[in-house]
Amino acid sequence: MIFYKNARQLFWNFVSTKNKSCIYIQSKIMKTQTNNPIAFISKYLIPAASKETFLERQHIARAFIHTLDGFVHDHAYERITETGDTEYITVATWTSEEAVHNAREAVNAENLRTGFNRAEMLQRLNIKMEPGLFREDNA
Repeated sequence: MIFYKNARQLFWNFVSTKNKSCIYIQSKIMKTQTNNPIAFISKYLIPAASKETFLERQHIARAFIHTLDGFVHDHAYERITETGDTEYITVATWTSEEAVHNAREAVNAENLRTGFNRAEMLQRLNIKMEPGLFREDNA
């Protein structure tokens, strides 16, 4: 009978400890998911004749976002296609979705202040853009 009582107590201690560990791990996972940096990734298809103008503006935009709160880092990649056009990918990493939202507002305000119209430029230069927000897959 003493063995059974001790075994039962050991079992409940084990379950109790495991549940606390599971809850702790779950809370860490949830915090990690909500605190993970978020990447704003854009893919551009740029006609060869438009590349220089696009890159000039891109350098201005990248320098500006470097000054904003929540900015972590950015990277840009390019590939010349068989037709001579450029595929250009930018990855700007931010601390949170809130930081991305604030950055968008700041960029829009700066564009208004300077009279720059991004949509008009992309259309005029025949540049195609695919933007999106992405989180790192920690699987």
